[in-house]
Parts: sequence; C-alpha cells; structure tokens
Amino acid sequence: MRKLIYGMNLTLDGYIAAPGDDISWSGPSDELFQWWSDQMRASELSLYGRKLWETMSSYWPTGDQQPNATPAEIEFARLWRDRPKVVFSSTIDKVDWNTRLVTGDAVAEITRLKAEDAGPMEIGGATLAGAAMRAGLIDEYMLVTVPVLVGGGTPFFTALDSWVNLTLVETRTFPGGAVLTRYETKR
Repeated sequence: MRKLIYGMNLTLDGYIAAPGDDISWSGPSDELFQWWSDQMRASELSLYGRKLWETMSSYWPTGDQQPNATPAEIEFARLWRDRPKVVFSSTIDKVDWNTRLVTGDAVAEITRLKAEDAGPMEIGGATLAGAAMRAGLIDEYMLVTVPVLVGGGTPFFTALDSWVNLTLVETRTFPGGAVLTRYETKR
C-alpha cells in the first residue's frame, strides 16, 4: 500500500491562502524551494484539487523559462512538468503536462491509488485534502509554517468527524523563519 502525504506552506494562523486566494506571503527561500523539490522527487504521483491545479498550471509549465528564475525554481519547474499528476474536478474538462483528470468520486479514486503497490503520493489543495483527511487516508502531514498572520482565507485543516492522533517525526527551520513540522498518522 502506498503512502499519502499532505504538505503545503501555511501561515502561522493556519491558512494556505489569504482572502482572495492570495499566496504572495509564501515566497520560499532557495533552501525551502530545494526542500520541496526533494519531496517531489521522493514521491511518485501528485494529486491536486482544481484550485491548486489552476494555480500550479498557470506558472510551472514555463517556470524554468522566466527571466529571473533561480536554479531551484528551474529544477522545480522541470520536475513538476514531468511528474505524473491526477487532478480531481467536475468543473474543468482538460488537463496537460503528464496529468490525468478524474471527475468522479475523489475518495474512491484516492483509496484505489493508495491500494497500489507503488511509491508515495502527495496530495495538495484544501478541499481535496480535507476529503482525504475525513476518510482517514492521509498517512503523513508536512506543514511548512511561514511567520506571517493573514487573518483568514483557506485553512490547511478541515473540520473532522473525529480526532486524528499524530506522531512528530521531524522539525526543521529554513531561512526567513519558516518551520517544517512533519507528522505521521498513528494507526
């Protein structure tokens, strides 16, 4: 059975996007960008909800061709383009860049993917990850907390039906004050 990992940058007050889907607060250092690239390299499949897909696909297909792209951004763009991805949405009808679209039951498809004998997969997007959380499908949480308070927006965590007990497995600080906390779900 493959592992499902939910990880994103979030504000100190728990949001992955400020009101209006503003993520301008999240500009990572080169070291943090490299860390995210390493995480992508360590997994085999990325799962996206529609909103995160639209954000990622609006920039990363050509992110390595931007005039001020850093070496870390160039590497991430190339990894992102080549990586197998699944987008879950009932409102879009086309995806590109090594991506498959699923319009049906996300929890059923994620459960099917988890049952495969394959490497880890990562999930992103609050709504999609929230559904996976409520279904008990997430094995690991990677929170990169950025020292900013935005006061509202899209929360990293969703309301749950029951407690989820976790074990802290790693902490790390990055330039600029971002802090990684990584937890595994106790089963």
